[in-house]
Amino acid sequence: MTTSAETMTQAPAAPAVQTRVRWGFAEIFVISQTALPALLFLPGTQAIRLPVRISPFAISLAAFAWWQLGAAGHVRPSRVQSWAGAILILLMLMLFHPSTPSVLGGVAQIGLYFAVMAPVFWAPSFVRTPEQFARILWLLLLCSGINSVVGVLQVYDPARWLPSEFSNLVLRSPMGMGPVTYRGPGGQLIVRPPGLFDTPGAVAGPAMFATLLGLVFAASAIPLWKRVLSLVFASAGLAAIYLTQVRISLVIEVLVIGVYAATIARQGRLGRSTQFVLLAAGILIGSFVLALALGGSSIQERVLTLLADDPLSVYHSARGSEFDLTFKELLFRYPFGAGLGRWGMSAMYFSSFNLLTPSIWAEIQFTGWLLDGGALMIVLYGGALIVTALTEWRVATGATYPRLAACGAVTLAANIGAAALIFTFTPFVTQIGVQYWFLAGALHGVSIRYGMDGA
Repeated sequence: MTTSAETMTQAPAAPAVQTRVRWGFAEIFVISQTALPALLFLPGTQAIRLPVRISPFAISLAAFAWWQLGAAGHVRPSRVQSWAGAILILLMLMLFHPSTPSVLGGVAQIGLYFAVMAPVFWAPSFVRTPEQFARILWLLLLCSGINSVVGVLQVYDPARWLPSEFSNLVLRSPMGMGPVTYRGPGGQLIVRPPGLFDTPGAVAGPAMFATLLGLVFAASAIPLWKRVLSLVFASAGLAAIYLTQVRISLVIEVLVIGVYAATIARQGRLGRSTQFVLLAAGILIGSFVLALALGGSSIQERVLTLLADDPLSVYHSARGSEFDLTFKELLFRYPFGAGLGRWGMSAMYFSSFNLLTPSIWAEIQFTGWLLDGGALMIVLYGGALIVTALTEWRVATGATYPRLAACGAVTLAANIGAAALIFTFTPFVTQIGVQYWFLAGALHGVSIRYGMDGA
């Protein structure tokens, strides 16, 4: 049996014959993750909000079923699939936890976790070459870039671009629209832009990807019109982040830019890394100027709060109390979990509560993991994220085929950004998590076919 290192040495830089992979399910899946939620942008769609919100996750589950039937073939399982399997087994056991409020709510929570993680199983069979992977990244840029442009236009001309109906989850909140608005240059109220969605501030997530991918393509050797378009999307992405006033998205954007620059420098592309950093610095400043013109001094005041104290103090003032609550109180109260369906959208739509098993608020992913599976869930899911990051680093720095290494660098940076959200958000029960595991699975499929031992 040959070792991984021997396999790497013996493998050619690329297959002898390059075949262009036609558009298929992977490309359609990427587009659907933006197109389906965008239906809520249309008037009168609040009545069907639940099926619209479920549909992107349902497609992931349908793809898993298709893959199981062998329609797309199979590749060697990745290491992280074992971690994912252990997580799902733990969740099924938690269904029988005495504090699970309802079987329906518990099953819905398992289904949500499964839908988010399913791409790590099926994506390797649908993404075959680095060229196809690059096409998928370009589609991701187009979708997230258009989303970001709409977000900027929603501040520039809200009468035309804001959705006619916002989510009832926001409108029915005791505080109403107050927490999701701020004062603009003329004193008018500005709604934090939702982009192609119905929840204020929701464009911040896609904007993070638009910025990273836009900068990557703008600094690449591609046709000029694509580089210019990429630069526009990168600028719109950062401007949208400023305009949503979601500070963590700005911090994570700086993080992923640094990760990508460091990774391609490690690949020996120091010149490209320097070009990328300089371009990113220019976009950071230029987009800030644009956001100031549209959003007024509130934008500057919000950004400056990041520099008001040391990073730990800033974090503690924002989400640190949730972190402390999780590890100083809830961990000792629910070391083996609090039952399934106690928090989140699954609980809201499918669980039934009583005085003995009330709903519990979870604002960061650590809290959600602890409630759903106790300390063991935090260990398992955290371990899966670490294994994934190490694998992506290995592909980015060890692949002998340059385009595969480039795809590895982008995936590593994007997925580290998504994983970092666990400290301030619950990304792994949302479409951010779906995209994370899709990119991880797709990279595994390509790396296996191009001579690496995969994830």
